[in-house]
Amino acid sequence: MEVAVLDINGKDTGRKANLSNEVFAIEPNNHAVYLDVKQYLANQRQGTHKAKERGEISGSTRKIKKQKGTGTARAGSIKSGVFKGGGRMFGPRPRNYSFKLNKNVKRLARKSALSIKAGEQSVVVLEDFNFETPKTKNFTAVLKALNLENKKSLFVLGASNNNVYLSSRNLQGSEVITASELNTYKILNANQVVVLEGALEGIESNLSK
Repeated sequence: MEVAVLDINGKDTGRKANLSNEVFAIEPNNHAVYLDVKQYLANQRQGTHKAKERGEISGSTRKIKKQKGTGTARAGSIKSGVFKGGGRMFGPRPRNYSFKLNKNVKRLARKSALSIKAGEQSVVVLEDFNFETPKTKNFTAVLKALNLENKKSLFVLGASNNNVYLSSRNLQGSEVITASELNTYKILNANQVVVLEGALEGIESNLSK
């Protein structure tokens, strides 16, 4: 699959980039995508939620009323969950939500996500660029040239570039990552995936194994 290579002004450079069909044009596996996104979101959860149960709250331990003859249910503690101020019954406890996922499934999911975006014409190849100093307005100019001002965009670099990363950090709708940080959730969460020329080889070598 061949796509035009653009410059930071949004103009066609006249060169073509060859996107591997093995990575950008496979039949998407929706279940693999679901599992990879589920794992990513599960790994973001802190799992520090906690509610006090009846044995963990302060309160009297006396029997609050006699066992029989009241016409209502028997009750032995004011700390019971059925009373206001009582403990929480079956409340949340701290836990780890993360789970393991086979590497081949994760690789398939990422190729599926890239293929979905490529099929939607939502993958753009941009020539490598750099800024002399970190400035948000420089990155904003690139977004404007690519008509991505009001869209979620994901820029994939071949290697870490501090000036480009810092220039994009204040922009809520844009994210800059390296090819090694690419994941299914970020691909699908973006309206447009902008891949720099220098990142193509790394992406295809990582996902073609």
